[in-house]
This record gives sequence, C-alpha cells and structure tokens, in this order.
Amino acid sequence: MRRTLLLDEDDLIMVVKEDVVSQIDENRGEMNRTEFVNYLIQCQLREFTSRKEYITKEEFQHFTSQMMELLHNFLQFFISYSMSVSEGQPEADIQTLSQQLESLYRTDETNETY
Repeated sequence: MRRTLLLDEDDLIMVVKEDVVSQIDENRGEMNRTEFVNYLIQCQLREFTSRKEYITKEEFQHFTSQMMELLHNFLQFFISYSMSVSEGQPEADIQTLSQQLESLYRTDETNETY
C-alpha cells in the first residue's frame, strides 16, 4: 500500500514510535501535538544555548589578577617574616628582595591584557 502526502512548503513530517506519541498525548494538555513538540524543542534549545561550560576572558583576567595579588601578599609576608626572624641579615639583601618583588608586581599590572 502506497501513501502520498501533500504538504505546504512550511510543513515537515517527523516519524516517531507509538510509545513516544502516547507520551506526547499524555503530557501535552491543551496543546496539539505539533505545538507540544515545538515547545519541547524550543525549551531544549534554550537550555542548551544558556549553558556555560567555560569561563570568559574577563573572568580569567580577574582570576589571574587575584592570584598575582595573593602571590604578592604572600611574598610580602614571607619577606617581613624572614626579616623579623633573622635580624642579622644585611639590609642590602632585604632591599634587593623588596625591589625585585615590587618590580614583579608592577610588571604584572602593566601586562594585564592576554
């Protein structure tokens, strides 16, 4: 037995199993089958496009700057702790370490674009 189906250009046919049709009928409420299937597809597409599985460039830059600030604070603490523990350390060494730390921090601030 051969079937011929005449449709407008905008209409399409989707073949589904009988159990899927019964699930559609059970859950569609006042909508017809086509409206319900279109609604389900649109909901899934919206959910798919709204998923965020990666971070933005701005979020990464913010994270990087926070990590550099944390490192800077840790190094400052480490240097100040070292100075308080070893009072006999020459002042020149402490000044050199402090200058290197400040130059690293300034270099990071000027190179924030990635």
